[in-house]
Amino acid sequence: MPTTPAPVLTNDGSPQSAARMFVEVMRRMEPAVERECLQRRTQPINCDFQFVVDDRPGMEPNAFQTIDASGRPIIGMTLSLIAATRNGDEVAFVVGHEASHHVLNHLDRKAGAAAAGAVILGSLASVYGGNDSAIETAQRIGASVGSRYYSRDWELQADYLGAIMTLNAGFDPVNGSRFFERLPDPGNHILGTHPPRAERLTQVRRAVEDVRSGRAH
Repeated sequence: MPTTPAPVLTNDGSPQSAARMFVEVMRRMEPAVERECLQRRTQPINCDFQFVVDDRPGMEPNAFQTIDASGRPIIGMTLSLIAATRNGDEVAFVVGHEASHHVLNHLDRKAGAAAAGAVILGSLASVYGGNDSAIETAQRIGASVGSRYYSRDWELQADYLGAIMTLNAGFDPVNGSRFFERLPDPGNHILGTHPPRAERLTQVRRAVEDVRSGRAH
């Protein structure tokens, strides 16, 4: 697997440049992502990724990971996110990060964590005499807290594996993670859904160092 980054693909801000950059990144990232999925999966998950672009006008820069009805993983990016990236390293890192959530089974685990939170707070409301409306409200809050409680650790896990995928596809994940520097820093809020920027950048550098030293897991 390559661990030396290839020349950087840049985006000069034009739609044509962004499109060419995205196509070239996906040509190299898709086999790297699917290879890592097959090697690292701990359950018989589908590793035949489908990559889609949300081209609806007015959508905010965003990327997401989900699965279709057959269990096939889908990685989506909005046009505005692609346009906001400055180079192929940034696009590759975003793709690797989102794909890592699937490989690490975070989607199923998040659903379980949210369900557990809903049951816990819903039960507390019932014990203390809450009416049906209060219990439903507590369950909604519990689901939110349950899903957020673990999400910061999962984001760091996805940053680590995503950096490895990015590096193995011939891109520079450290340069790619500089995309974080242009996003609002969530800081260290207790219910923040993403870790502080500094933690994420450190995680990416650690992954690269681990790969180059043979310590990557």
